[in-house]
Amino acid sequence: MTGTLVLAGTPIGDTADAPPRLAAELERADVVAAEDTRRLRRLTQALGVHTQGRVVSYFEGNESARTPELVEALEGGARVLLVTDAGMPSVSDPGYRLVAACVEKDIKVTAVPGPSAVLTALALSGLPVDRFCFEGFLPRKAGERLGRLREVADERRTLVYFEAPHRLDDTLAAMAEVFGAGRRAAVCRELTKTYEEVKRGPLEDLAQWAAEGVRGEITIVVEGAPETGPADLDEAELVRRVQVREEAGERRKEAIAAVAVETGLPKREVFDAVVAAKNAARQGPAAGKGLS
Repeated sequence: MTGTLVLAGTPIGDTADAPPRLAAELERADVVAAEDTRRLRRLTQALGVHTQGRVVSYFEGNESARTPELVEALEGGARVLLVTDAGMPSVSDPGYRLVAACVEKDIKVTAVPGPSAVLTALALSGLPVDRFCFEGFLPRKAGERLGRLREVADERRTLVYFEAPHRLDDTLAAMAEVFGAGRRAAVCRELTKTYEEVKRGPLEDLAQWAAEGVRGEITIVVEGAPETGPADLDEAELVRRVQVREEAGERRKEAIAAVAVETGLPKREVFDAVVAAKNAARQGPAAGKGLS
């Protein structure tokens, strides 16, 4: 008989949040695959448990190479426990490759549910939680980051991101540029830890705050795009929507047609707004901003 892969959620900060089953699974597992074996050691000490099985590292750098080894152990009947540094495996952490390999081999996969930075930040943000999407980490390069943000500029669901503290100010500034300076957001820092902080406000204000320097584990929650009707859209907003689509690779004609459909406006009205902005741009910065 084949074994079982157990995905175990670990505390995102306070070790007291560890689910009771985690301790039992740590002691029971034949193999414990950990993103960082040193952090695993600190966790087991805090929980007062001892791992009986073999402990191996499983992180981004060796995930591809180690997955076949773990699958082989599972095919031999082993119970393999996968833990990451914080939260659930596979959620912006190692684990997806191993789960996919187990599914392909018809190996049982189960989970020990645990704390989640995504859901915790979402709940604390004060923003709508009925519909949301998790976007993970944004690209490090500025151009690629802007491109990714433009893809969801009109997304109406609440958006959740992870970010490194040293890139937070640049990311918030990019969000303000693409989503609008006044779009509401929350920066959740050091969740469940001693210096937990949730900073809420417009993206522009948050970007200015972050420019002073922020430390710790960061989760960003951003309000979704507002539902707007034709009466709420001025020419500048129509031009912005066409620009977003053009920068994502659409031809201008296609972008204009798509914006007309999503706003319910006549295609001619969107076209006229784009032409007016283009003419204003040719006359110089004083005449207004628009498409080039």
